[in-house]
Amino acid sequence: MAEQPSGKRPVQVDKDLLAILCCPDTKLGVSLGDESRINKMNDAVSRGVLKNKAQKPVTELLDVGLIRADRKILYPIREDIPVMLIEEGIPLDQIL
Repeated sequence: MAEQPSGKRPVQVDKDLLAILCCPDTKLGVSLGDESRINKMNDAVSRGVLKNKAQKPVTELLDVGLIRADRKILYPIREDIPVMLIEEGIPLDQIL
């Protein structure tokens, strides 16, 4: 798989899988996060201030994530696999 110009690895999420995924907590649908929001989150990761719902620091930069329909939680995608665990969700109110 070729690298994108920004150096990020392209993330593959099957459209059929995306259509059936939902938040494990609220059952709301999810959609791919936009690059601007991911960049803000990665800035917070770099500064060591981003935490997941379990209040553990997020230490890995995000290539992409799935944002809950109410825009309150992002679930990371790691190695093309959505991590749909409640405690791994990242509250978006940490970034502006």
